[in-house]
Amino acid sequence: MNKSVELLAPAGQWESLVAAIDAGADAVYLGGKGFNMRVHLSDFNFSDDELKAAIAYAHERGVKIYITLNNLISTEELAPLEKYLRYLDELQPDSILVQDLAVINLVRKLGIKIPMHASVMMNTHNTQAVELLKTFGITRVVVGRELTLAEVALLKERTGIEVEYFMHGDMCFAESGQCIHSGVVFGQSGNRGRCMKPCRWIYKLIDEATGTTLNDWSYKLALNDMCMFRNIPDLIQAGVTSFKIEGRMRSPEFVRRLVSTYRQEIDSYLADPTGYTVDEARWSNLYSNRVRDFTTTFAFGAPTIKDIGLTGEREPKIFSRAVVEPAFDDDAVKNIFDTERAIASSTKPKLSVRVATLASARAALDAGADVLYVGGEVFKPLKPWTLTDIKKAVAIAHDANKKIILAMPRTSKDKDLAEFQIVEGVDGILVGNLGALNLLKTLTDAPIYADVSFSVFNPIAAEFLQSLGAVQATASLELSFAQVRSVVEDSPLPIEIIVHGATESMICDHDFAKLYLPGYDEFATPDKLNQHYALADEAGEVHSLRVDQFKRWHIFFGKELCLLPYVEKFLGAASLRIEAQNYSPEVTAQVVKLYRLAIDGKEVSADALKKITPRLGAGVYRFKLSKNSI
Repeated sequence: MNKSVELLAPAGQWESLVAAIDAGADAVYLGGKGFNMRVHLSDFNFSDDELKAAIAYAHERGVKIYITLNNLISTEELAPLEKYLRYLDELQPDSILVQDLAVINLVRKLGIKIPMHASVMMNTHNTQAVELLKTFGITRVVVGRELTLAEVALLKERTGIEVEYFMHGDMCFAESGQCIHSGVVFGQSGNRGRCMKPCRWIYKLIDEATGTTLNDWSYKLALNDMCMFRNIPDLIQAGVTSFKIEGRMRSPEFVRRLVSTYRQEIDSYLADPTGYTVDEARWSNLYSNRVRDFTTTFAFGAPTIKDIGLTGEREPKIFSRAVVEPAFDDDAVKNIFDTERAIASSTKPKLSVRVATLASARAALDAGADVLYVGGEVFKPLKPWTLTDIKKAVAIAHDANKKIILAMPRTSKDKDLAEFQIVEGVDGILVGNLGALNLLKTLTDAPIYADVSFSVFNPIAAEFLQSLGAVQATASLELSFAQVRSVVEDSPLPIEIIVHGATESMICDHDFAKLYLPGYDEFATPDKLNQHYALADEAGEVHSLRVDQFKRWHIFFGKELCLLPYVEKFLGAASLRIEAQNYSPEVTAQVVKLYRLAIDGKEVSADALKKITPRLGAGVYRFKLSKNSI
C-alpha cells in the first residue's frame, strides 16, 4: 500500500471501522459518545472501551486513528471534557480533531501529548491562521471548503502544514462554523453535532420590497455530494496530504464500497502517474450507487446551478421543516427571563453599535452609543468604508469622547489579508478570524477585539483569545441565557453580547444572483445587486439576503434579535451590541436611544420598536440550553 498520500475513512460503528480497514484505509476518524459532530443517533459512535479497542485494532494493522473532538463546548461540559482528554491521552490515538479554542487551550494546560488537527469547522482560509495554529501543536488543517485547489496549493507551499481535503460526501452550503441557523431556531447547534439541516429546506427567492416571487420553490441550498474521484491527480498535485471521505452515519457496506473504490483508484495513479486514466468501470459503479448527485464544490471555482439538488428527489433524509421563529415577547422567552437570575457584575456595560455609514455613525453617537464599529463587510447598495470615511468617523467619535473600533471581515483569504489597512486613531480592531488576529498584532498596537465569528462558547476559549492578545470577545449567538451568563461570569476576558439587530444565520461564498436571479448578468446588469432580495421558507419567514464587497452572501434570520425587555438581565456583560448595519440613520437613532435608556435604568417599552422594525424575535433565548454534545 503506497503511503505517499493518506486515504481517510469514516467510522460510526465497529463494523464500519473493520470495513474501512479491510477496504484499504490508511487512517480512520471516529468519535466517542460525546464531544463530536455526529451525536444524533445513540447507536453510533464509540464508548470509552470501544475507543481503546478501536485504537489497538487499527494500530495492529498499521492504520491510524483520529478522534473527533470537533464541536463547540459549553461551560457545563468543561469538566467532562478535561476527564475525556486525560483518558484519550492514556489511549494515544494518532490525533484529535478540534474546533473549539478551549480544546487547544486545555491540551496545552493539561500537557496532553496527542497531535491536533484543525477541523474544517475552524473555518481556516489563510496562511496567517495556519502559522498561528502550528505554534499550538496543530499538525494538520482541514481547510475551508471554499478554497480552490490552487489556493490550497499556495497555502501548503507557504506553510508546509499537512492539508486534509474532503474528497467525497455530504457538504454544507454555508461556510463551516458560520452557520448558526439550527442552533438558534431549534436549540440544536450544527457546531455541536446536532444540525437539523435548514440548508435542506425548500425556499423561494423573492423581491424583498414587493414580495414578488423571482424564483419559485426548490431546494436552493441543497448542495450535492462532493466527489473528487475523477480528480485524484489534481488533489495530489495540489499537495493534499489526506483525502477525506465523509460519512460517519453511513452503513459498513457503504463505507467498504467507497473506501475500496478510492483505494484502487489512488493506487492506480500512484503506480503509474504518466499512464494513468480514470477507471471507467469503477466510476460507473461509484456513480450508479450515489446518494445525491455529485459536485466538486469550490475545487475548481464557484459551484453553479448544476451543483445544487434543486428537486430534493435524491435527499436521503429531511431532518426538519421550516418553523416560525419565536417573537421577542413569546411566552417561552418571557418564562426564561422570569426564572433566570441576571448576569452578576458591579459595572454597567458599554453600548456598542455597528454601523454602515457616516450618517448612521452620527445618529448612533447622538442617541447614546459608547462605542462604534465601522468598516468590515458592507452590504450593497451601500459602499464600503473608504479611508476618508473612517478618518471622519474617528473624528466624530472622538469629538463626542467615544470610542471607535475598526472592523475587519469575518472571513479572510490571503488576498483579503493583503488589503488590510489600519487607520491611525482608532481605539481598537475587531477581528473575525485567527489569521486576521495574527497579522494585525504585527501591524498595529491597537487593542484587538474578537468578533462573534470566533464562536466563543465557554470561558476557556475566551481565556485562549486573551492569551493571543484580545481585550474583549463576543459571545456566540447560539448560547442560551444561562450559558452566556456562565461565559460572562467565569471568563477572565471581558465579554460582549449582541442584543439587537439583524443577525446572519449563514455566511456563504455561493453567488445567489448567478444561481437564481432572473435576468442577472454580472456585465450587463450589475445594478440588480443594488436591490434587496430574500429567501422565503415554508413557515412564512422571510430571510433577507445581502451581498458584501467581498462577494460573500449573508442569509439573515427571519426575525431581528430584540432583547430590549430583558436588558436588565444582561447588565453584567462588558458590552451590549446593536447590529445596525441594515438600519437607516433614523432607525438607528431610535433603536440606540431605547437601549441607552434601558441600560441607564429607565423604564422603556418595546412597543415603539414594533413600529420601527416589526419583525422582532428572541433568537436562541427561547431555550433553557443549547442542547449539549454529551
